[in-house]
Amino acid sequence: MSFVLEAKNINKHFHKPKDFHVLKNISFGIKKGEFTTIMGKSGCGKSTLLYILSTMDTDYSGELFLKNELVTGKSHKELSRIRSESIGFVFQFHYLLTEFSVLENVMLPAKKLAKKTLAEIEQDAHDKLKMLHIEHLAHQKAYRISGGEKQRVAIARALINEPAILMGDEPTGNLDSHNSENVFNIFKRLKEDQGLSLLVVTHDEDFAKRTDRIIEMEDGAIIKY
Repeated sequence: MSFVLEAKNINKHFHKPKDFHVLKNISFGIKKGEFTTIMGKSGCGKSTLLYILSTMDTDYSGELFLKNELVTGKSHKELSRIRSESIGFVFQFHYLLTEFSVLENVMLPAKKLAKKTLAEIEQDAHDKLKMLHIEHLAHQKAYRISGGEKQRVAIARALINEPAILMGDEPTGNLDSHNSENVFNIFKRLKEDQGLSLLVVTHDEDFAKRTDRIIEMEDGAIIKY
């Protein structure tokens, strides 16, 4: 079976102040177009796992495959390119550059990847904003828009390079129920209309229950899959 993302026997230790086995033999795969959530109490290792899966943390044992390619052991430069091309990331806090316009924020990852002309990138950014119904905000400074709008801009930015998988770390954790619902519906639409794979760490049970699959973690291990 072909997976967009596959983890095989991922283990991680924190060595200070004393050895702590934080992730224990984590193995699972995400198929194309699958919407999966990871749940578990605070401190169970969810976010630590997500940072390994997103290639941001390379201090682990085991193997990580992205689009059937082994990414474990690659250089930081190579991983940075893979991340830019294949992974979109949405955090609990949007991390927008407040003095930049909405459009400029969305364009940033594509400018970094530098695979398209500036005009093409700008057109792509407009398309993403339109898809998320916030095109009218394109020229607003990021600090002038609401929290729910900021999170939609962050999603547009995560999608600009057409990633194979979108990852979220508590993407609705800072939002009220109305805006949380908006984010869920956007994610569901991306899965259904574009076949995008999604992997989201969340504490929100209502959100998780409506996804294709819940991976439950406890004490650094998967207890339910």
